[in-house]
Order: sequence, then structure tokens, then C-alpha cells
Amino acid sequence: MQTTFRTCKCNDVTKQNEGQIVRVAGWVATIRDHGGITFIDLRDQTGIVQVVVEDDSKIKGVTKESVISVEGTVTSRGDGNINPKLHTGEIEIVANTVSLLGPVMQPLPFEVEESKKIREDVRLKYRYLDMRNPEVFSNLIMRSKVNSFLRNSMEAMGFVEIATPLMSADSPEGARCFLVPARQHPGKFYSLPQSPQMFKQLLMVGGFDRYYQIAPCFRDEDARADRAAGEFYQLDMEMSFATQEDLFEIGEKLFYDLFTKFGHKEVSPAPFRRIPFRESMELYGTDKPDLRNPLIIKDVTTVFQNTEFNAFKGSTVKAIAVHDIAGKPRSFYDTLTAKMVEVGSKGLAWIKVEANGEFNSPIAKFLSDAEKQQLTEILEAKEGTSIFLIANKPRIATKLSGMLRNFLGDELNLCDPNKFALCWITDFPMYELDDDGVLQFCHNPFNKPAGDLSKLTKENALEFNAYQFDLVGNGIELLSGAERNHDPRAMLKLMEIVGYTEEDCKNKFGALYNAFQFGAPPHAGMALGIDRVLMLFNDEPNIREVIAFPFTKSAYDPLMDAPNCVSEKQLAELSIKLDIKKD
Repeated sequence: MQTTFRTCKCNDVTKQNEGQIVRVAGWVATIRDHGGITFIDLRDQTGIVQVVVEDDSKIKGVTKESVISVEGTVTSRGDGNINPKLHTGEIEIVANTVSLLGPVMQPLPFEVEESKKIREDVRLKYRYLDMRNPEVFSNLIMRSKVNSFLRNSMEAMGFVEIATPLMSADSPEGARCFLVPARQHPGKFYSLPQSPQMFKQLLMVGGFDRYYQIAPCFRDEDARADRAAGEFYQLDMEMSFATQEDLFEIGEKLFYDLFTKFGHKEVSPAPFRRIPFRESMELYGTDKPDLRNPLIIKDVTTVFQNTEFNAFKGSTVKAIAVHDIAGKPRSFYDTLTAKMVEVGSKGLAWIKVEANGEFNSPIAKFLSDAEKQQLTEILEAKEGTSIFLIANKPRIATKLSGMLRNFLGDELNLCDPNKFALCWITDFPMYELDDDGVLQFCHNPFNKPAGDLSKLTKENALEFNAYQFDLVGNGIELLSGAERNHDPRAMLKLMEIVGYTEEDCKNKFGALYNAFQFGAPPHAGMALGIDRVLMLFNDEPNIREVIAFPFTKSAYDPLMDAPNCVSEKQLAELSIKLDIKKD
């Protein structure tokens, strides 16, 4: 694409241009002085081309990462000098003129090509330099391509893109909201949306058949490897006159195509495996199972119901059997034990099964012959099998055994890195108990319950499932979705179970409650976490690597120094007075 500073981009120059005079522009990736002749690798968005400068006076003031424009003749490198790693590796540009457009006036804080090895806060402070690293740059280019693919795919399926508000009222969606003070309404606050949930349902009531949006979402949550601090983006969609099954049909085509096109790995064929929530927790210890890992968890509590082993008495006991690894050194078992203690386990019991079914273990002497025999039968243990046991309260034992399964998968390299294992987790509970034993919604309060609602009571609420599902890929939750509850009478009953009155419903989510009084269609929707998908596609260890300007793990932006302090005048305009207690 021709502009004032160039006739073509760096990667567009090929052997077909040999003998032509071209003008290119970009950043100096490398500069090499070979005694009177200087070689420059010039980089722009498209790639790198080699420039040859035969007169050093032409490049006075030019250093690494300078921005220059070069006009010169395209010349063949010759067979012996071809660089097969470059698209432009057969040619070079012999410079006639070099114009310094943007000099480097300070020492570089780090070498661009080594930026991913630099401390994260330094990288993010100089994110514009970090982006010049081709690895970082390519992540963001892929993001653009994925977004374009998703938009084209959604519109081809009849979905209409509609932007929903970025400032609204606080809503009970499970996470802390970011609040925005309302200057014209002293003492009141807007809330940044955790998701477009209520708005997209209102669009269905408004008569739109299929909605989608690549939507920014804001949640005041702590960061982790697969969750960005502050904000993230999701492909949000909603359909009228649709059920959960309709979403599965659309999702399986869309996501199979998406993962096949951009993931460059073997993808689970449609239909994706469906695993009920409770089954997933029982077999894998999590609702986000990595199905590349073949290990399953078994509940062996009954084996130890009359045990004399104090560590197992009165506890739920979970077991994982791994065949043909009993030859592993003691250090292997010690490493696993240390990892389990680090995540909150009291320890890790392990057993090596030797010839004739003998147990080699620090705990073997505490187990009866009957317990040994039952363990062997339930776990189908044989010579060479190692058995790992976790004992704790039911919920904790389940969670810890899931972590143990993941640790074993990592330590034993059980997960094929060339596969995307996708599955639906279905039949989530409608309700759950929080850490204080208080009944609450398990997921979105607007989802439709499964079963006969007339039989729902507070006493049997934990037995009710919802038409709620997740899409999980390689152990990461990628999507949540559900069939919605569109009946205000049913909504009110569901809310009453957790203590909401009709007045509470009107106050907290009155727009949706009121809208449903005027004829709401059956509808269903889901949202795909784009950041998480990109993290998988690029084999990145954390989600910040695929975001242009992320916060650090502590929700701080070193580039813009955000959050920062504001003036007393600004606070006064917002009717806000700070009360910060100093240590």
C-alpha cells in the first residue's frame, strides 16, 4: 500500500521485484557493520526485509529501533546467501537514500527480541516496545483475525450486532462491580457491566431474533493465569425461540471451525462430549476437566468406613491409580506431596503396588488386609501401579483430588500438546451453599431451572439443576451459557428461594422483571471468552500475553500509571470525600 513514505511494505518485496526501485519504511530490528558495508534488518507490521547500505554517511544517527524510510534497488542475494527463515530471504534492497524519520533518543530499557524474558511490570511500562517483539505482535494480529472471523460467522448465521451500554446500574451477577460516580446525581453511582446479560435479554423482549456483540466486560476480581484483572472481552450472543439444544448446534459448528482455523491442532469432532456437572466433579474433581488427561478419580470412602488409620477416619477419601509408574524414584512422590501441601492439602498418601500385590508405602502398616484388597479391586491395581489418596471433608477432598489429577498429568506428560479437547459441562445445580452454608444461586439467577418448578422448595433446592452449561477446552472454561427463564412468575419463585421479595426483584433488576410482564419469548444465550481462547491458540502461559494493554496481576497499569489520584476539585464535583486510613 503506497503512501508518502513507502511504495510497498517490507514483506511485499520479493524476487519478482528484482531490479525495481522501491521505498520501504519501518523500524531497525538489527544493524550490522561489515567493514564499510552495513546490513539492516528493517521491520514493519508485515515482516522483515534486509537493506544494504554501502555508504555509512547515509545512516548517520540510525540505531536499533530507529524509524527510517529507505529507497533503493531490489537485488538478488544469490544462492549462497538466501535466508530461508524470511519471506523476503531471496532478495535485499541496496539503499540509494535513507531518511531518519524517528530517532531513538534514550537507551532502550530492554532488547526488543528478548522482551518476553523481562520482568512483567517493565514490559508493561514500555508496552509499545514490547509489542515490537514479533511474538507479542503476532498475538495481537491473531486477535484481530479471530474477531473478524467471529463477526463474519455470526452475521452469516443471521445474528445482528448491537452495542449495549458501558454504564448502567449495579446488578447481582456474582462479582464485584466497578463503580462510576454520577456527577449529576450526587451520592449515586453507575456500574460498569460485568456482562451485557440483562440488556441482551431485553433485546429479545424487544423483538430481535438473534443478537451478538464482542463485548467488553468489567469485574473487580483478582487476576490469575486465565483471568485478566479488570476487563476482558467475550463473544456474547442471544437467540429468541431457542433452547439449550439450539445453542449446542450453533456452538459446535462455530467453535469447531474457529479452533480448526486458528488453533492448528487436532480438535474434538462435533458433537462435543457432554458431561453432567456432578459426574465431572466425581470423575475429575473439577467442572473444568482437561480431557487430554486419561486419569479418573474414584471415591473409596467406603473402603475406609471402619478404618483404624486416623488420617482417614471420618473423612471422604479420593483415589487416583496410575499404572506402570511404580518405578518412579522417591523424589517423584515427594514432589507431588509438596505440591499438594502447597495448595492446602494435609498431605498425600501414596502406595506402590509390587509383585504379588504387595503394598510398598509409608502407610501400608496402617491398612488392614481387607482395605488393601478392596483398594486393589476398585482401582484395578496391579504390579507397577501407584495409588494416590486424598482424605478430607467432601468438598475439599473433591477439589484437592482434581488438583492432584492435574499435577499428575503435568508430571507424567499425559496431556497431548497437539490436541484441543472440547466438552460441554451440563446440568449445573440451580443453587449451592456458600462457605457459610447460605443458599445462593450457583450461576446466573436468570437461567431456567430443569424439572417441575411447582415442586421446588427451599428444602429441596439443592436437588434442582438448571439449563446451564459451560464449554471447556484443555482444562479452561471458555464459555458459559444457558436457556433463560422468561416467565416473571417463575423468576419470582426462584428469587424467593434465596430470600428475595418481589420488591427486591423490582429494585435490583426491575427492567428485566417488568419487561417480562409484556410478553417475553423463550430465549437462550452464551458468551465465549475471547481472551482465553487466544491464550490457548498461542500456547501462552497467561492471559495478559494476548491483551494489548493489560494490567499487572495486582490490577495496576504501569504504562498509564493507573489507577492514580485525582484532585480535590474533581472529588468535590462528584460529591466524594475520601476517608483513607493510613497504616
